[in-house]
Amino acid sequence: MQDGAVSAPRFDAAYYRRFYRGPGRVHGAREVAHLASGVCGIAGWLGVELRTVLDVGAGTGLWRSWFRRHRPRVRYRSVDVSPHACAVYGHEHRDISRWRAAERFDLVVCHSVLQYLSPPAAERAIDHLGSMCRGLLYLEAVTTEDLAVLDPAATDMAFHARSARWYRTRLTRHFVQIGAGLWASARSGVALYALEAPPARPARRAR
Repeated sequence: MQDGAVSAPRFDAAYYRRFYRGPGRVHGAREVAHLASGVCGIAGWLGVELRTVLDVGAGTGLWRSWFRRHRPRVRYRSVDVSPHACAVYGHEHRDISRWRAAERFDLVVCHSVLQYLSPPAAERAIDHLGSMCRGLLYLEAVTTEDLAVLDPAATDMAFHARSARWYRTRLTRHFVQIGAGLWASARSGVALYALEAPPARPARRAR
């Protein structure tokens, strides 16, 4: 397992039964439908036209199902590191820490992926996300600050715990944080009011 990256075979049929099919699952079709609708609504509000979507770590394909039903004209592409998920749900077999597409997408979805990667792999993955996104990134990743509110009975706890600051430091090389899990690519042209964007860091005083 190179530089501590996640082992793809761990995301096998048993994993999907445990965290996606059981009664304790966190995200089902209904929850993802609310999320996808909100993400697309904010994209429309910001003037980002969603013609192409990349779903990284697409899992059971809930985002794809929503787009097929509600945005059938969107060109959707899904990838996953799990051979099981790719075989069952029809995704491309890709490791985001080692792969990037040549094209750029209006929306990139990275839902609960980065925490499974080692620090070097996660940093490479963030750079790849930045390269492939020309509009918005929707990102969910568990941080050390979230440990107190996680439900161990419904959450896969075998991940790399890193601070939110660790992620922000690397994400802000490519994106501006909007809120609600959304980040605007530096090349997107999205204009934000002062209260929509995070405050600028004060300059250090000269000594």
